[in-house]
Amino acid sequence: MAVTKSIFIFILAGLCEIGGGYLIWLWLKEGKPAWCGLLGGCILAFYGVVATWQTANFGRVYAAYGGVFVIMSLLWGVAADKYVPDKYDILGALLVLLGVCIAYYAPRT
Repeated sequence: MAVTKSIFIFILAGLCEIGGGYLIWLWLKEGKPAWCGLLGGCILAFYGVVATWQTANFGRVYAAYGGVFVIMSLLWGVAADKYVPDKYDILGALLVLLGVCIAYYAPRT
């Protein structure tokens, strides 16, 4: 699978998981209407489908996606909650990104 296609799938999966979870958060923690939570649940279900579009095995896909999730969660916090990451958040995200690249994209023999 082309690297750019797999990156797109990781980003789409992240948007689905984080976006769906955020809608449920808004419903349960901030009093938004129930349709908000229902929509979040549907988006989370779609996340499960999107992840299957990767061509690697389940363990490698989900391990790498975990790293993508860390990075995208920080970015979501910046955009949605005006969260300002500190140097340790940024260093941690960079280390996670390095780990994802090694685990998922390293050539296999």
